[in-house]
Amino acid sequence: MEWLTAPFEVAFVQRALWAGVLVSAICALAGTWVVLRGMAFLGDAMSHGLLPGVAIAALLGGNPLVGAVVSAAVMTAGVTALGRTPRLSQDTGIGLLFVGMLSLGVIIVSRSQSFAVDLTGFLFGDVLAVRESDLLLLAVALLLALVVSVLGHRAFLALAFDDRKAETLGLRPRVAHAVLLGLLALAIVATFHIVGTLLVLGLLIAPPAAALPWARGVSGVMALAALLGATSTFGGLLLSWHLSTAAGATVSALAVSLFFLSHLASAIRHRRRTHLSRPAAGPVHTPTTRPNDI
Repeated sequence: MEWLTAPFEVAFVQRALWAGVLVSAICALAGTWVVLRGMAFLGDAMSHGLLPGVAIAALLGGNPLVGAVVSAAVMTAGVTALGRTPRLSQDTGIGLLFVGMLSLGVIIVSRSQSFAVDLTGFLFGDVLAVRESDLLLLAVALLLALVVSVLGHRAFLALAFDDRKAETLGLRPRVAHAVLLGLLALAIVATFHIVGTLLVLGLLIAPPAAALPWARGVSGVMALAALLGATSTFGGLLLSWHLSTAAGATVSALAVSLFFLSHLASAIRHRRRTHLSRPAAGPVHTPTTRPNDI
């Protein structure tokens, strides 16, 4: 069993594991609502929309995390404002913000005379470079995400299934939507420097989507998604160690693989239940004719 435990005897791999567990929990809280509301494109747009703030902060010698927070706030405000435009669909507004913010980020980077902005780190992260201060930041982000999820659960639930019902119940769906966007932004900003903006969607979407066929209720989906994310982190780090592959990408790839395995198993279970629920076919009786019937 040495092959199973050897990687996690190293300090930086231990920190990576703890970071992955915390990231999985944060992404489970936000990602469940992303999956239930079909907001995957918004998550992708918001993660890439962080680039201008990160680029400006890095070029000015500031903290890229602060720049990411500013960009996330701009994206959240922009999506909320465009969502209130009656003649513009939400997807169109998100797409325009996505392209605009990403283009602005690339322009800023292209004007740089140095490699001050590490685009590779921005896109793919470096889970093996996690520091103790990063773990503390993730723990605070998890606590904040948990508070927002608990306080907004009823409003988020109504918003996910019936906007008009949320309005009728006085839950203020527009405010709930804005808070939900803030929760999504929190998850992305807190985790992008760990697994990168391209790979954060793997933990944000795949575990909740994999949990849907097996969990009952939103809370069950969140709990199972966090467990699946932690499993993906452990397995991804283990495979990365022995196969010499990129750690963050391996974790995300394993999370997506678990999604496909989950839905394959769910389809097999559904087919078996359907087959067992069918009544057994009895003997086939063919009508016969007798002389008196003619």
